[in-house]
Parts: sequence; structure tokens; C-alpha cells
Amino acid sequence: MLFKVEMTVNIPASLPAEQADEIKAKEKAYSQRLQREGKWLHIWRVVGQYANVSIFDVADNQELHLLLTGLPLYPYMDISVQPLCAHPSSIHNA
Repeated sequence: MLFKVEMTVNIPASLPAEQADEIKAKEKAYSQRLQREGKWLHIWRVVGQYANVSIFDVADNQELHLLLTGLPLYPYMDISVQPLCAHPSSIHNA
């Protein structure tokens, strides 16, 4: 199943920079592992924001939920999820 996921990160200013850097490093490693596994197909930065738009390809809602809640930055994120399906006018395979 394909999902569009929008993530906005809101790290509190009170979080020590050293701790924030450690969480960001874990986040990068986790997200890159999911990309190599083919579960996180695309990730784009939203210009001017600490935010991204991503496309996930997972078995079901539960798998997506587990992956998202496993993100090290998850406690500091606002997340929006939309399921996707093939468009009948697309010339590409789904």
C-alpha cells in the first residue's frame, strides 16, 4: 500500500543541542535503512520548513504506524497520512 506522509518537526528550544543532534543522527540512520529496504520510497524537504513529504510502500496501516512511531523524532512531529492508489490517467505502473 502506498501512503503520502507529511511530517513537520518541532524540536523544543529547551532540548539541549547535544541531545537533539543525537536524535537527528538516529533519525537519519533509521530513515535511510527504511529507504534501502524499499519501504520509504521518496522523501522531499519542504522549502523553508523543518518538514518533509514522503511516500511509503508498506503492507498495511499497521506497518506504517509501527514505522512512523519508531522514528526517533516521532515525539516532536506533527504527522499527516493519506493513502494513495493508482490514477486511471497515469501512464506509469502503480
